[in-house]
Amino acid sequence: MLNQAIAAFVTLFVVIDPIGLGPVFIALTQGATARERRRIAVTGVAIAAGILTVFGLAGDKVLAFLGISLAAFRISGGLLLFLIALEIVFERRSQRRERTASDGVSDGESGPAHDPSVFPLATPLLAGPGAIAAIILLAGAHNGDIASQAMVFGVLYVLLLLALVMFLLGGVVERILGRTGVNVVSRLLGMLLAALSVQFVLDGLADFGFVNPH
Repeated sequence: MLNQAIAAFVTLFVVIDPIGLGPVFIALTQGATARERRRIAVTGVAIAAGILTVFGLAGDKVLAFLGISLAAFRISGGLLLFLIALEIVFERRSQRRERTASDGVSDGESGPAHDPSVFPLATPLLAGPGAIAAIILLAGAHNGDIASQAMVFGVLYVLLLLALVMFLLGGVVERILGRTGVNVVSRLLGMLLAALSVQFVLDGLADFGFVNPH
């Protein structure tokens, strides 16, 4: 059981990368208040936990029922994530926040389009195609063994809790870096997000046999 827990932890840790998502969260919530940041963090992690739990329990039957392949999920998630990366690199999110504030409407009241908790935080960053595939395989490997499956989900929730802690520390990191530092980090992370989104698309195309992602 211990070896299985370590294997599950390493697999999900690499796929979800809760520590690496900390700076990404700062970029996505730049300019948000501490209260908004906490709400976005908790909502995003809770939604990701729900998504991964459903896929871990139902497996690939969910995608099969919807007629969606993991390859198609990778491509669509990559394309949508690329649009978010462009907004970060060209500072369109900050400009939109400033326009909203000048109109006397808070970002939290402006609607889901300005809230990154569902997209891209919950999915595809936390509960992306890689995490979905990993939880399906890990839970499916212990089909019928309730204790082992509970262990897999326990490891998953620990990693999501770690991600939540990293998100909640975002305000502290932002204060340390200052406005200029955050702007620099945001641009760099926007470029990395763009590269990650392209990798998602390449992985999806590779699943269809069109390209070699490496």
